[in-house]
Amino acid sequence: MNPVVGLDISKAESHGQAFLARGKPLRGTFHFEHTRDGLADLYKVLKDVESASKQRPLIILEATGHYQSPVVQFLEEHHYIYIVINPLISNRLRKSQLRKVKTDAADAYLLGELYYKEEFEAFEKRGVQLLNLRYLTRQYESLSKMCVQTKLQFQAVLDQVFPVYKGVFGAIYSGISLRFLSEFPTSYSVLQTDEDTLKAKMKELLSTKRGRSEEWINQRVQRLVDAARQNPFQQDHVCKSFNHLKILITLNLQYQEHLTELEQNIDALAEEIEEYELIQSIPGIGHKIAATILSEIGEVDRFDHPKKLVAFAGIDPSVFASGKFTATRNRITKRGSRQLRYALMMAVQCGLIRSRNTRLKEFYERKRTEGKPHKVALVACANKLVHWLHAILKSKKPFHLA
Repeated sequence: MNPVVGLDISKAESHGQAFLARGKPLRGTFHFEHTRDGLADLYKVLKDVESASKQRPLIILEATGHYQSPVVQFLEEHHYIYIVINPLISNRLRKSQLRKVKTDAADAYLLGELYYKEEFEAFEKRGVQLLNLRYLTRQYESLSKMCVQTKLQFQAVLDQVFPVYKGVFGAIYSGISLRFLSEFPTSYSVLQTDEDTLKAKMKELLSTKRGRSEEWINQRVQRLVDAARQNPFQQDHVCKSFNHLKILITLNLQYQEHLTELEQNIDALAEEIEEYELIQSIPGIGHKIAATILSEIGEVDRFDHPKKLVAFAGIDPSVFASGKFTATRNRITKRGSRQLRYALMMAVQCGLIRSRNTRLKEFYERKRTEGKPHKVALVACANKLVHWLHAILKSKKPFHLA
């Protein structure tokens, strides 16, 4: 027998269908919630299948983002082998059915049948560890986007309150800059405070981890006073914007704190994985990009050829031909992992800056010489990078420029 259990994962619950062999379902579909009691019900079903078939069943499920996390973690804890498939594959089979049926129970049955029709690689080994890393890197990306939007809003409000403040500190979004602006958000508040008090307040707000000289503090206070005198806006005209400015300052500080904490957690988790250091041997791939690439690829054993990894990243060219017509301008498919695709493009651009990655730079220049546009050459470089990553992850050997 070759038992399998198909699971259709939803937000807080799932449906399943067990098969003892091809065309031999075990009872009807079952349902369980993503709770301790619900997962215990799933475990009972798996044990029933094991008892009936005399061997442990394999579990097949669709990739559903974070919804599958409780189930996957449960399967890892109980050492079950499972397969995570791209929803495009199951959707293709669903469309081939004569009857148009789309229910959770039908999808669970369909996944079980799909296992006997296709050949899939099992998803095992470090699944939970890589899923946790993927969750952290995606959370970092999401939080970074929100932080950027908050910074844009902050700049818009600052332009209406204290626009000349931007020249006081070298980095306007540094901790000392934001905290100091929160204390003195207007030119009026600055000019009503003597310089000694301003210096004392700046010393108080400075981080203890990074001390500053008296000269540095005196310079910043002098710049602040000069900026306050040159500020075109007066407090009476823009008082409604002060509260908004303070809220945005608080949000920026909180985002910075959370992003720093996330970076530390990502580094700590990624350092436990051997390949984390290996892929950083490619110039242009730093800590955050390496963690994203590693978590999105998962187990490289799932990809027996680099082209499959290229397709998973969605940077393979689409093909369109009908009759005598064959398209000559084919866009990339953009299927698979969007996060992996973005990380690869960032790695390529970082590698090309100041010619850090000479091999990649030479390849890029060759494509440009062939007449390829800039973006097409970048995608070609990303494709080349994927082949290097696949070789490194397979061989467990670092990258060499020569």
